[in-house]
Amino acid sequence: MTGPRYTKLIESLPATVPFVGPEEQERRAGRPFAARLGANENGFGPSPRAIAAMAAAAGDVWKYGDSTSFELRAEIAAHHGVAVENVLVGEGIDGLLGYLCRLVIESGDAVVTSDGAYPTFNYHVAGFGGVLHKVPYATDREDPQALIAKAAETQAKLVYIANPDNPMGTWHARETIEEMIEALPEGTLMALDEAYVEFAPEGTEARIAAADPRVIRMRTFSKAHGMAGARVGYALAAPGLIAAFDKIRNHFGMCRISQEGALAALQDKTWQAYMRLLVAGARDRITAIAEENGLSALPSATNFVAIDCGQDGDFARAVLAELGARGIFVRMPFVAPQDRCIRVSVGPDAELDAFAAALPDALAAARAKLSR
Repeated sequence: MTGPRYTKLIESLPATVPFVGPEEQERRAGRPFAARLGANENGFGPSPRAIAAMAAAAGDVWKYGDSTSFELRAEIAAHHGVAVENVLVGEGIDGLLGYLCRLVIESGDAVVTSDGAYPTFNYHVAGFGGVLHKVPYATDREDPQALIAKAAETQAKLVYIANPDNPMGTWHARETIEEMIEALPEGTLMALDEAYVEFAPEGTEARIAAADPRVIRMRTFSKAHGMAGARVGYALAAPGLIAAFDKIRNHFGMCRISQEGALAALQDKTWQAYMRLLVAGARDRITAIAEENGLSALPSATNFVAIDCGQDGDFARAVLAELGARGIFVRMPFVAPQDRCIRVSVGPDAELDAFAAALPDALAAARAKLSR
């Protein structure tokens, strides 16, 4: 009796989980977290109108969702001032990145990203046989010039950049991204991840023509709209590229309940404005907690804050472990020197209170552990 005959590519890859989820961590620890501040979720939650729309749609869940997500795409198109043909809806940015890699990456194709940038993108590239070429961050920000130079050197099919950035929360002005697009090598497609752009200062969002074939922009309802569990993301790109996804995407991958919730969320402009205020206030609170403990926080244009623990990655990992032992779920960057930081998501006061209470003891325990 034989098992499945895996492809040579799959046999060559290690089993990988880009992020161990908080639920799995809770199962391993045998107890729930007191504060869930590690997954860049928006703890303030979705618009009440979105919740009501999803509840109303639950009665129709026996139906498949609209395979084209037409009403949602039309609302997104109107929101951005583009045509419906410029919009693709999919199962979060993660799902869209997987489809994008399937569309353009074959075994051996070069792909460029930053060392320490969003690892799920790397996971998809590897899964389709692409070869990752990485450049370092520069002063805690992705380095557009280095990314372009590496793309030209490797004749990369894809170059990935997030603006604002995950995991550091830093950002580039729109002009920097626009200059990067103009410098793209012929045949290189930019994947511009804008998951957090709704939280960024005015002048961050790049001005990109909807028909520009050099760029695909990724957006999500997980962050500013507080709907991470609904798994709704979308892409903005030239019609030809959007249409190409129909060759390989899961046409019934979008849940009807999620489609209705996202549509209502996008229409609720008041809640969106309120959310930006809540997130800004929580970022200020996290920054204050860091400073109260002798640490510094990086300026953030996202719904999380990177806190510089003041030493190296070993110390930050010790702090992370000690916070986890005290029921506080946070994460940290993977690559030096960014791994000197921990990354704390925004959340309601009760969760930030728990973080504030645990951090002094966690720091003391980490210092004691490393001084032995």
